[in-house]
Amino acid sequence: MADGAASTAGVGGAAGPTAHELATEILQRLTDAGQTVATAESLTGGLVAAALTDVPGSSAAFRGGIVAYATELKESLLGVDGDLLREHGPVYGPVAAAMAEGVRKRLGATIGVATTGVAGPGDADGFPAGTVHVAVSLDDDTVVRTMALTGTRDEVRRLTVERTLGLLLGRLREEHA
Repeated sequence: MADGAASTAGVGGAAGPTAHELATEILQRLTDAGQTVATAESLTGGLVAAALTDVPGSSAAFRGGIVAYATELKESLLGVDGDLLREHGPVYGPVAAAMAEGVRKRLGATIGVATTGVAGPGDADGFPAGTVHVAVSLDDDTVVRTMALTGTRDEVRRLTVERTLGLLLGRLREEHA
C-alpha cells in the first residue's frame, strides 16, 4: 500500500476540472478498458457515486456504492478489520485503504475508491474538521491520500469528491499510459 503525504488545500486558488469533467473522463477510460468502479463513502455520503452516476452511460462502468457512515458498518459491510477501527477509529488512512479494498471485492469491481474523515463543522474523533483520507484500490495496489482541507462542511465534502476523482483519474492514466 502506498501512502500519500498530507497536503493542505483551501477553496481558493486556480480552478481545476469539475467533478463532472473528471467523472466523464474516468468513465470513458473505464469503459474503454473494460473496467469497473465501486465506491465506499463515509464523509461524502454518496457524493462520489452521485458524481459518477451523473454521467450518461455510467452504468457501463459503475458497479455501485456503499455509504458506511456509521463506524460499525465499515466493518460489517466493507470488511474493515474491527481491531483497526477500535484502535484507530474511522478517521485513519489504513481504514480508507481497507474500505476501498473491501468495496472493490464485495461489489466485484476492478477498482474501489473510498472516503473517510471529518467534514465539520467541528472536530470529530479527535481530528479537526477537514481531516480527510481517500483511497483507490486496484488489485493488490492501494494508494491513500491524506489531506487537511479548509472551508465549510459543504466545501470540504465538495473538495473531497474532486480530490477522490482526481486520484482515481491519475491512477487510470498511469495504468493506461
